Amino acid sequence: MTATAVPTIAGAYLFASTSHSDERGFFCRTFDADVVRSVGLDPHSFVQDSVSRSVRGVLRGLHLRSGAGEAKLVRCSYGKVFDVVVDLRADSPTYRNVASFELSGDTQVTLYVPAGCAHGFQALTETADVSYRIDRPHDPAEDVTIAFDDPELAVPWPLPVTSMSQRDRQAPGLAEALKQRKG
Repeated sequence: MTATAVPTIAGAYLFASTSHSDERGFFCRTFDADVVRSVGLDPHSFVQDSVSRSVRGVLRGLHLRSGAGEAKLVRCSYGKVFDVVVDLRADSPTYRNVASFELSGDTQVTLYVPAGCAHGFQALTETADVSYRIDRPHDPAEDVTIAFDDPELAVPWPLPVTSMSQRDRQAPGLAEALKQRKG
């Protein structure tokens, strides 16, 4: 497993696995505490794991948390997604940068999203499973959502949106969401 810094989002990393394939399928390590530690992250800080399943065109996000925020490891374990990170840390050298990635079950690459960054994704395949590992228990009272189509962010979503949650559909633009975040 190797770690590569994401140049457009300070503190974000991509963790790539080495896959071993044969006639049975494949095997790869999806988390390695030593590799996580090697880039200055505490592997023991992650306290909850979750998984979502989406169908092609489903969009989830853009989400972040108020207060201390939430760091997360995100991996597409099956299928393929277009994944987006927006740096909303006012003191970051990459503040308001947007970065996108294609995560897939074929590569099993894990993305580290630093606390204070918004995150979202769109399913590119008929089925896409995304696994999340977060660094503090989820508190719905801290949820902040940003409109996926905010013109200031101009995220180039690759597909028409086929479905999204009511919360995501009614999300405010970036300016209003940042006010909510400060609360």
